Amino acid sequence: MNMTRRSFIVALGTLFAVHRGAAAAGPQEPGKVEKLKLSDEEWKKRLAPEQYAVLRHESTERPGSSPLNGEHRKGTFACAGCDLALFTSDAKFESGTGWPSFFTFIPGHLETKTDYKLILPRVEYHCARCEGHQGHVFDDGPKPTGKRYCNNGVALKFIPA
Repeated sequence: MNMTRRSFIVALGTLFAVHRGAAAAGPQEPGKVEKLKLSDEEWKKRLAPEQYAVLRHESTERPGSSPLNGEHRKGTFACAGCDLALFTSDAKFESGTGWPSFFTFIPGHLETKTDYKLILPRVEYHCARCEGHQGHVFDDGPKPTGKRYCNNGVALKFIPA
C-alpha cells in the first residue's frame, strides 16, 4: 500500500484525536485516579487553615468537633482538598470515637502507608488524588469488613444525594 504524506498526517492526526478523547474521558484502568499536584502556596490558598494542617501536614482535629459526626443523610463524603468521592453514606457508622467513621471506602480512592508517629505502627490513609491525609484505619469496625476508617471531619465535605 502506498501511503502519501498527506494520508500519513491525516492518520497520525486521527490517532492523536482518539488518544486525547480517551484521556479526556478519564483514567482507563478501573480504580486508577489521576494525581493532583499543587504547590504548598496553592494548597494554602485553596484550604482553610485547619484543613491545611490536617490534609497537608497530617494534623488531627479535636474529637467531637466535626459537624459530619451527626450527618446521616444519603450522599457521598468527598475529600475537602480535591473533591474525590471517598466514602458513601451507607458505609458510615457511629463509632463513639468523636470522628466520622466508615467501615469501607470507594475502591481505588484511598491509599495507605504506615505511620510511626505514636511509636507503634498505625495504618494511615490518604486521598488517592491529592494525597491529603484523611485519618487512620483500625481493625475494630463492624461487619462486614471489621475495619474502622477513622476520618478527620475537616478533611471531608458532604455531598447530599
